[in-house]
Amino acid sequence: MKTINFYSRPNCHLCEEGLLTLKLVQEDCAFELNIINIEENDTLHEKYMLMIPVVTYNNQIVQYGILDYVTLLEALQE
Repeated sequence: MKTINFYSRPNCHLCEEGLLTLKLVQEDCAFELNIINIEENDTLHEKYMLMIPVVTYNNQIVQYGILDYVTLLEALQE
């Protein structure tokens, strides 16, 4: 099964919306979701703080910022 990483942080409205979108995609495309709080890791915080939420698969960024269902579904079905 695919493992998708979702980089976010607490109290981030865009992250909350992105997670809901990602969970909708998960209903149509099976994958394991790994939610990562960037505030718990200085390297990740520095790397993603201006981009969150960030979705990665196979160490590649699938989408970041405002997440949309169609883009995520197409990328994760490949």
